[in-house]
Amino acid sequence: MELFTPDNMSFMLAGFGKTLVVSFFAIIFSLVFGTVLALVKSYASRPFRWLVSAYIELFRCTPNLLWILFIYFTVKGNDVVISVMAFTIFTSAVMAEIVRGGLNSIPVSQFEAARSQGFGFFATMRLIILPQTFKTIIPALFSQCTTVIKDSSYLAGINVAEFMYCSKVVMAKTTSLNDVLLVYGFVFLLYFALNFGISLLVRAYQRRVVAA
Repeated sequence: MELFTPDNMSFMLAGFGKTLVVSFFAIIFSLVFGTVLALVKSYASRPFRWLVSAYIELFRCTPNLLWILFIYFTVKGNDVVISVMAFTIFTSAVMAEIVRGGLNSIPVSQFEAARSQGFGFFATMRLIILPQTFKTIIPALFSQCTTVIKDSSYLAGINVAEFMYCSKVVMAKTTSLNDVLLVYGFVFLLYFALNFGISLLVRAYQRRVVAA
């Protein structure tokens, strides 16, 4: 238990805070950019659809860690900014397919009804289609959120002082297997508590939707 000093705990929790910051902004930016990609792939002219399809397939068919390393070695700047950028360009491709799946689930009659009321494309999307889409895809979105949070541990490989990196620094101070396992257990508990909490929120939402 000598590893769990106030200084070590503060150091690891600061890393956990950085994990939360990177994950939060990566999720927000990925959702926004992914939504734009989904709209272009679904409704834009063919050349733009091809470009977006190529982007999505490029990132969906390659490892996230590859792009984290690529951004790390090619972009200089604040580690949080670089980390958010790396996750955003990768996760946007996944978000785009999630949003596109939601768009495809909306009946054509919704578009026809909007057109009959004089709504243009952007008004139809903003007021009618996208709200229904996001309501449909909430479980998948939250599932991707937990993936981003877990995958943020990859950043330890490029020396970003997120939770896993800070925990490894603390573990390096001991040669006791028991102490190492205790730190691993602490890491496990915080990751599990956060992601299981998100899972419970999704389940509660789904129960409310079914009850309604």
